[in-house]
Amino acid sequence: MDCPVVWLYCGGYIMAFNSNIPEGPLKDKWTDHLFNMKLVNPSNKRKYKIIVVGTGLAGGSAAATLAELGYNVEAFSYHESPRRAHSIAAQGGINAAKNYPNDGDSIYRLFYDTIKGGDYRAREANVHRLAEISNNIIDQCVAQGVPFAREYGGLLDNRSFGGAQVSRTFYARGQTGQQLLLGAYSALTRQMKTGNVKFHPRHEMLDLVMVDDKARGIITRNLETGEIKSHAADAVILATGGYGNVFYLSTNAMASNATAAWRAHRKGAYFANPCFTQIHPTCIPVSSEHQSKLTLMSESLRNDGRVWVPKEKGDKRKASEIPENERDYYLERMYPSFGNLVPRDVASRRAKNMCDAGHGVGETGLAVYLDFSDVISRNGQEWVAEKYGNLFDMYKQITGENPYEGPMMIYPAVHYTMGGLWVDYNLMSSIEGLHVLGEANFSDHGANRLGASALMQGLADGYFVIPYTIGNYLASNKLVDIDTNHPAFKDAEDKLKESNDKLFAIKGSRTVDDFHKELGKIMWEYVGMARNKEGLEKALVEIPKLRKEFWKDVKIPGSETELNPELEKAGRLADFLELGELMARDALNREESCGGHFRQEFQTEENEAKRNDADFTFAAAWEYKGENQTPELHKEDLNFEHVKLTTRSYK
Repeated sequence: MDCPVVWLYCGGYIMAFNSNIPEGPLKDKWTDHLFNMKLVNPSNKRKYKIIVVGTGLAGGSAAATLAELGYNVEAFSYHESPRRAHSIAAQGGINAAKNYPNDGDSIYRLFYDTIKGGDYRAREANVHRLAEISNNIIDQCVAQGVPFAREYGGLLDNRSFGGAQVSRTFYARGQTGQQLLLGAYSALTRQMKTGNVKFHPRHEMLDLVMVDDKARGIITRNLETGEIKSHAADAVILATGGYGNVFYLSTNAMASNATAAWRAHRKGAYFANPCFTQIHPTCIPVSSEHQSKLTLMSESLRNDGRVWVPKEKGDKRKASEIPENERDYYLERMYPSFGNLVPRDVASRRAKNMCDAGHGVGETGLAVYLDFSDVISRNGQEWVAEKYGNLFDMYKQITGENPYEGPMMIYPAVHYTMGGLWVDYNLMSSIEGLHVLGEANFSDHGANRLGASALMQGLADGYFVIPYTIGNYLASNKLVDIDTNHPAFKDAEDKLKESNDKLFAIKGSRTVDDFHKELGKIMWEYVGMARNKEGLEKALVEIPKLRKEFWKDVKIPGSETELNPELEKAGRLADFLELGELMARDALNREESCGGHFRQEFQTEENEAKRNDADFTFAAAWEYKGENQTPELHKEDLNFEHVKLTTRSYK
């Protein structure tokens, strides 16, 4: 059945939990859906206002495209410029099924690799649409002037990424995210100049406002003045990224947070698959307790770098002193078909296993080598510098070691979150009128994201999906005219001010960072790279205890009517403390291993993830039931008609 529907009773009204997947053959679903959707004629578009929260790749592309179509758009960012969005950190590339190398790629192969890479925990229809749209994204970005690398004949160059045996990743050295963001930014600033987009820099969304059970606006705080203000619209789009900073140490920018999504969740938007967290295998290892974040070294480095550890446990010799026959290129040994290009979850777990077994390198023993000596000998340092130069420079600046002369040391770290707000095929959440794009939603990556697919999803959602689906929503609903004088806005503002007053009244002794570090340790220890029932149950005791302590002993200096970073961090951490508990609950409920969710009780004899397709082939959508109340689980069954559910093998 294409459209599973679950009818739910929610606070006095009945709502449909419907994925809204179109009928018909998989390859025709999106094309047919485009024709069948209702349209807003050009002269009517100017009558609608759409709020876009977040101006990274997904939000920036959506705001620019909607404004270009004629809608009135208000865009919000807690940065001073859209160019500061964390999208710039996606370095390695963006996938598309152009098949320029003529090595066997196709839309169906990209679809299949993405479904398989997500360990069969994503919707077929959404993933196939993503693969279909991928080629349009490249054309759009080239037209914007994105400087993709080119090969000798003039075509755009491609390189390999994990989880695929074809070269489909388009790249701009190690700056792909930044260059793509500049393309979206140029389109967005054009619309800001015309007046179709009103941009609100240094504004953080703190609440969603609903009228007649539909999303009709947001409440923001001006981060420079402290002013709390209401903003009304006909529809709201969230494109606010992921929640990896719940672990404190992650590759995310320090300001990245889950507040916008979590506040929408508290208003009724279901949170789907929160336990699906991606651990990236190619990060600079932790060096001290004083670190505030970790640095990602692009997965593209695994194209030419070889991962190895000493065969002898506890070997403390320098890498240059360990002869070739005493090195274990363990990914190449274990997975001969894919070698160093296995998916991120597989590479991460194997690095952890090697270090746990005593083969780790460096002072802490929590690192493995990523070695480029072979490719430098084969192609020369200049060739390597042309492809990866900025990444090599970054590694040297951070560690003081030259990766041209010796191998990098890497270790897994929290990077991306596949979970997020539940959305249907039209990218609308369980709240009517609230659409969610990019990493903030759960829709395309299942239990594990393949490298170079984040940029693909963000731009697909923003440029090519939401402009159609939000028009269908607006044309299908008769919305009453409202403004910020509606009582719902006043009520939301009052509650926010009460919450801030409560924080300032605590006058405790511990800083926000102190609490956040403690939460991060709990999350990494019990809800991190490997999980088990005992640890998850302990997390579900420790996190509520820490949350209670936070509301008794946190110290917030200053006032709310001024620039106050500690107040910002306190509000975000309050949300992380609730989200962390939901992540542990979701991980405990999912009694299987799949993708980035590895339960130690559920693994094969070869220590690979062991899925339970009979009981867990569903998206877990959690409904908020109130403070300190147990959330309710709703299940969206995942039906696979075009791929066979098999045990993933990269051997």
